[in-house]
Amino acid sequence: MTFLLAALIVAITLGVTFWASRRNTSAGDFYVAGGKISAPQNGIAIAGDYMSAASFLGITGLIALNGYDGFMYSVGWFIAYLTVLFIVAEPLRNLGKYTLADMLVYRLKDPKVRFYAAFSTITVSTFYMIAQVVGAGSLISLLSKGAISADLAIPLVGVLMIIYVVVGGMLATTWVQIIKAMLLMFATIVMSLLILSKFGFSFSNLLGAVEAKNGAEFLSPGLKYKNPLDLISLCLALVLGTAGLPHILVRFFTVPTAQDARKSVVWAMALIGAFYAMTALMGNAANDLVGKAAIEAANKAGNMAAPMLAEALGGGAGTIGGEFGLAFVTAVAFATILAVVAGLTISASTSFTHDIYNGVLKNGQASEADQFRVARMATVAVGIVAILLGLVAKNQNVAFLVALAFAIAASANLPVILYTLFWRGFNANGAIWGIVGGLVVTLGLIAISPNIMKIDKPDVKTGRHLVQRDAIFPLENPGIVSIPAGFALAAVGAMLGRRREGDERDFEAMQYRAYTGDGVDGTVAAHD
Repeated sequence: MTFLLAALIVAITLGVTFWASRRNTSAGDFYVAGGKISAPQNGIAIAGDYMSAASFLGITGLIALNGYDGFMYSVGWFIAYLTVLFIVAEPLRNLGKYTLADMLVYRLKDPKVRFYAAFSTITVSTFYMIAQVVGAGSLISLLSKGAISADLAIPLVGVLMIIYVVVGGMLATTWVQIIKAMLLMFATIVMSLLILSKFGFSFSNLLGAVEAKNGAEFLSPGLKYKNPLDLISLCLALVLGTAGLPHILVRFFTVPTAQDARKSVVWAMALIGAFYAMTALMGNAANDLVGKAAIEAANKAGNMAAPMLAEALGGGAGTIGGEFGLAFVTAVAFATILAVVAGLTISASTSFTHDIYNGVLKNGQASEADQFRVARMATVAVGIVAILLGLVAKNQNVAFLVALAFAIAASANLPVILYTLFWRGFNANGAIWGIVGGLVVTLGLIAISPNIMKIDKPDVKTGRHLVQRDAIFPLENPGIVSIPAGFALAAVGAMLGRRREGDERDFEAMQYRAYTGDGVDGTVAAHD
């Protein structure tokens, strides 16, 4: 049943991909679907891109095993979109065309900024992608009860994502994300209704049952994060990192106007908010109906909590309802991984083609046909690299890579975005210092943190840490140090850099266009 449902989803999404391929006639179509996606469609696609397997499987498991501390992931990821809505969405759409680097270069007028912004985009996308393909390997192997090994699952996901992006471009990726978002919302709504029906449609009754089973401390902070700084650092990375994630930001170029970009975020927030609220129901219900011991026995990290809960809600193991629930949730998890990986792939390939190949190597003179061809080649290359890195890292503990991607985005990308938009004295030197400095500080702290350096216990089977010794930097997420460092380095770089003639005029022109949209579609704009 699991294979049948997964195959059906793949067949539907491949059909959509070949439908989209007939509408890909230019580089703009490939990069951002020609900017013709409507606000509701884009909002649902953003939600589909954002609600990854880490959200569906990971957070449900974290709440089931750690209670209140696990739910902080849900809160952080949802609140993050307020930053995107109020600060980033509209100016990014008005100033850019295909990538984050477009916005920075529009203001700073330095091709070196384009190169470093593209490098940061590819770095973030790569870390995020490795986590997804390794997760795909372990989860598909786990959910198929060993029928599909990680060695087969990782290339399978890689090949499918290459087909989606190479054949269908952003239009196909958008529709794959929409389909996945609708399936995920359907699954969580049905599960939530079944959960509430078992507890008299009262969340209080559910929490009461969980408290009776685990004690009051389960519903209080401190069970997972003993050090409050760890929780603060994680929340900073989650809340601020989203506004700098390239695969999320690229979605604002797929809509016709800045108003549609804002509406997209509102649509996305409605779906994401509802979904993350339901993770509280699913996580706590898994704790009560399945039990911590059974969840940990299936997977120490808790990733089987949602499928096991679906099985329990459907009637239990061996029943038709239980088997269907388990199969459907497994298939949705597979679709989730495919959609997120496709979004990351097109973000990385677009940045390489538009920013490095066309913007830096060809000085903006590459033809549409050349860009289209190179974008497809870059997609294949990105896919192959992701598969190879995934296979190399399949036995490592890579859970930190998603948090690392958020930390890099918050430390390297966000400071430069905000300074570009709001600081009159900011310049290209500051942007380069901010991007490179934020990247180096984040990677350095991660390298000496418990994510890399930790003495594993003999019975730990969820992945081995690279360095078997006590960590030098005590926090799992570096955000509380790396984010201020990124802002500080960008500021110091700007103050040390020389002001360019015309900086003042370019800042005024940038602000005018960012908040009016004048000149975006070829309308009158003197500075263009």
